[in-house]
Amino acid sequence: MRHPLPPLAALSGLLLSLLVLPASADPPLQAFVEQQPLTLPWSSDGPRRYSVELDLPSGQLLLRDSAHAPTPTRPLALYRRQDWQAGSQLSLQVTHPGRYRLLYQDEAPAYLRLLPIAASKAPSGCPRWQGEALEVDVSRVFTEGQVLRDAYGGQLATVQGGRVRLTPAPDSAGLLLLEAAEPGPQPPLDWRNAIVYFVLTDRFANGEPSNDHSYGRQSDGEQEIGTFHGGDLKGLTGKLDYLQRLGVSALWISAPYEQIHRWVGGGDAGDFRHYGYHGYYALDYTELDANLGREQELRELIDQAHARGIRVLFDVVLNHPGYSTLADMQAFGFGALRDGMQQYLPRRWNDWRPEPFENRHAYHNLIDYQHPAWTAWWGKDWVRAGIADYDKPPSVLVDPLRGSLAFLPDFRTESEQAVALPAFLSHKQPTRAVERHGYRVRDYLVEWLTFWVREFGVDGFRADTVKHVDMASWAALRRAAEQARGDWSRAHPADPMSGAPFWMVGEVFGQGPQTSAYQANGFDALINFDFQRAVAGPASDCLAQAEKTYQDYAELLANNPGHNFMSYASSHDTSLFFAEQGKRLSAQRGLAAALLLSPGAVQLYYGDESAREPGPSGSDPQQGTRSPMNWNAHDRPEVAALIRHWQTLGQFRARHPAIGAGQHQRLSNQPYAFARSLGADRVVIVQGGSAEPHP
Repeated sequence: MRHPLPPLAALSGLLLSLLVLPASADPPLQAFVEQQPLTLPWSSDGPRRYSVELDLPSGQLLLRDSAHAPTPTRPLALYRRQDWQAGSQLSLQVTHPGRYRLLYQDEAPAYLRLLPIAASKAPSGCPRWQGEALEVDVSRVFTEGQVLRDAYGGQLATVQGGRVRLTPAPDSAGLLLLEAAEPGPQPPLDWRNAIVYFVLTDRFANGEPSNDHSYGRQSDGEQEIGTFHGGDLKGLTGKLDYLQRLGVSALWISAPYEQIHRWVGGGDAGDFRHYGYHGYYALDYTELDANLGREQELRELIDQAHARGIRVLFDVVLNHPGYSTLADMQAFGFGALRDGMQQYLPRRWNDWRPEPFENRHAYHNLIDYQHPAWTAWWGKDWVRAGIADYDKPPSVLVDPLRGSLAFLPDFRTESEQAVALPAFLSHKQPTRAVERHGYRVRDYLVEWLTFWVREFGVDGFRADTVKHVDMASWAALRRAAEQARGDWSRAHPADPMSGAPFWMVGEVFGQGPQTSAYQANGFDALINFDFQRAVAGPASDCLAQAEKTYQDYAELLANNPGHNFMSYASSHDTSLFFAEQGKRLSAQRGLAAALLLSPGAVQLYYGDESAREPGPSGSDPQQGTRSPMNWNAHDRPEVAALIRHWQTLGQFRARHPAIGAGQHQRLSNQPYAFARSLGADRVVIVQGGSAEPHP
């Protein structure tokens, strides 16, 4: 998913019709739920920025301009920034009543954003566990006389009269994790039971400080919101034992191929330098980004991960490359400045600094985006960008496949036209990009991305912005990746993952756990956005609140063989669960159970297990979710205990594919207990009450 930058009208040629208000005025908006008006008591968050908190019941929420006749209704999505124009009308079906925050910015580009505010205390009716023993009927799961083990506390109990009675460990938050005392052989990975650990590599662990400022990149000496922080592949390799202790089965790393070399203006206010540290601003898909390390370090990471039973997934982007930057224009000879503007640039264009009255978007005023020299960039046959003779992309709301996300150049993946290699890549060094006769845009991208599978043994892809790319391109990528995976396996028969199938999970923003046509076009699973929005908060305080969801998820998997989805609670594009829950360690402990005991694959975002706090965001709310991994906090007793809690649950899940892939059966209301069964693999989970740990 994108990391939104402000629309760059000079780059895109797209002009928004904006409603401009006096700085002191409240936005002229009206809100209705099921046609009932809502009061909007705005508070000011700064010049021309406003927010309001609302308690919303279920039903259709309408937001409209009170000063103009509304245009046809457009959909509003939670978390997503929605552009706002005179006459706008937006609609959202509120399926989960609760408290929400509505944000409004009244300067170019005007936008709205609606965010859920998670509940801060346990739901009513969920008792607190007070340290007492718990007894539950397990006769439908285990046999009479069978010895069971609580994986959390290590105690043993024998099934007598179909029941077991045990006291949960004091630090378990009232949990019993019951399994057969005699363990069976380690089962093969079932992707429905996978634990996928997602890291922004640059923000995780710095194993080689000498590569921190590759391509002349620099720290900003301020809040370091959008700069490279130094994390790299070597640092990741050094943390694989840590991930193994968490029960991780797959490591999803941010796209490691070469990014734009320098920065663009960050956030809506242009208040920070924004580099491609996250991997979504590609420059050359065939080379590793030097900030992340060398190819031998990638080989070492994958080899060492495989030795620990951990697959490695690459984040991949077919929708767009990165923005142009002053540094890349100068280095690779594409684009042009306006007449007379070179006098305002230093010898090295990237050393440009805004005047005190400007922000970091102001460098666009120096550039002539209609100059024919832009043919030396990607070229109009490769991307839609609205500059020079390039086609102007439509609104992504009107045409999701051909529209431009955050004014990034949009790859023409659907085109059947054969294209030449982009001019700047034809003379860039180093690069593996070579001219291919008859190749379409799609063919080049597929070849470049599957190179990493064939050469290094990458185990799968997490695909970005899936609904903004045509299905044929995704299907082509999957076919080529399968072939590349087979080639790699034949060349590396001794590798523990040799012969293991390729796996692909996609981001379709707003998608729930349901089945989808994408899974007939290359995808094994899609990210489940519903879990963060509707399940994580309530179930983290009281696991019983997840019962209906658990049942629905398990039935969905059982009734649709081959179906899968990947649930999460925190991400780089939405929010950090820990922050949303008021930085309560008890909620973070409860999240471990709610997420890791959920049917279907699950994703941990780095630091979920250690209560990583958000960092500075500037004028882009998502930036704070990408703060550095909080390794320095791991020795604090309360954080160390939290990590041990996640490790216990993660290892329990890893031992039992029934948790993610098995039949769900509720056994008891009080205490809350359920079973999961998949063939001979059977477990029972019991919770005595809400997740606040017993003192």
